[in-house]
Amino acid sequence: MPQAVTADDISRVGIAGGGLIGMSWAALYLGQGLAVSVLDPNPATENRLRDFVAEAWPHLSALGLAKSETPPAATVGADPEILRGVQFVQENGPDRIEVKRALVAELEAVIEPDTLIASSTSSLRATDIQARARHPARILVAHPMNPPHLVPMVELVAGDATEPGAVDLAEAFYRRMHRVPVRVRKEVPGHLANRLTSALYREAVHLVAEGIADVADIDTAIAHGPGMRWALMGPHLIYHLGGGAGGYRGYLDHLGPTQETRWAELGAPELTADVKDALVAGLDRELATQDRDTLAARRDAALVELAALKKRHDF
Repeated sequence: MPQAVTADDISRVGIAGGGLIGMSWAALYLGQGLAVSVLDPNPATENRLRDFVAEAWPHLSALGLAKSETPPAATVGADPEILRGVQFVQENGPDRIEVKRALVAELEAVIEPDTLIASSTSSLRATDIQARARHPARILVAHPMNPPHLVPMVELVAGDATEPGAVDLAEAFYRRMHRVPVRVRKEVPGHLANRLTSALYREAVHLVAEGIADVADIDTAIAHGPGMRWALMGPHLIYHLGGGAGGYRGYLDHLGPTQETRWAELGAPELTADVKDALVAGLDRELATQDRDTLAARRDAALVELAALKKRHDF
């Protein structure tokens, strides 16, 4: 698939799907001075997006990701023609394969054959999304963590028909957007980051289901324990430091057997009605100690400060 543009050439970006993730991507791209067109059938999207970008702008500015003092406006509409002429598409439709395929068909009717379609899907495979596409070589997964304008990781996964040049272009573009791309070598449901978080969440649900700990205690243990280290480095580096003078190999030789013992005891819960009720009831008790209305805003403000801290300490 010959590339008509380089990452530095991209100045017009299309957002297919203006929900929470789509609005966050739009805020980032607007901050970076790109012309943004948002395709979404909901007539309320334009106002919602304007409010979202206005709230995000101070954070983007604090991170050095806003190139203007005031946010420019995106073009929003329900007709796919709104995306004609864009040079990159961030697809954010519902995570249902038939919906994705139908959206790809709409996109391919208006965008150029070599314009990348990067899907924000959290679980679906690029191979399945591109299965009925006319130009499958330009379709890949580019999955962020929420909210993508503040959390820099984006994992890139090629499908069977994705050309390597498409992944190279996507990686270069996201780096230009000050994201941190991670290439996943094989397609698996949930990619990389969501599989890691799902592994933790499975055990968190098991602990509640078995009456070992309450929802709030589990959240407290993570937020004030390993989560503080995870914000700075991943598990392999953490255990390398845990090995002391022996490093990672010293840790594995000395404490590896204790890991295997814990692995053997990890649970495999089912989300039955009773388990879901227990989880929601536990969360309600936890929220009683929080200011619910400011939870997302406080998270975003803390993410901005955390990003600055990580940069200052070279993490």
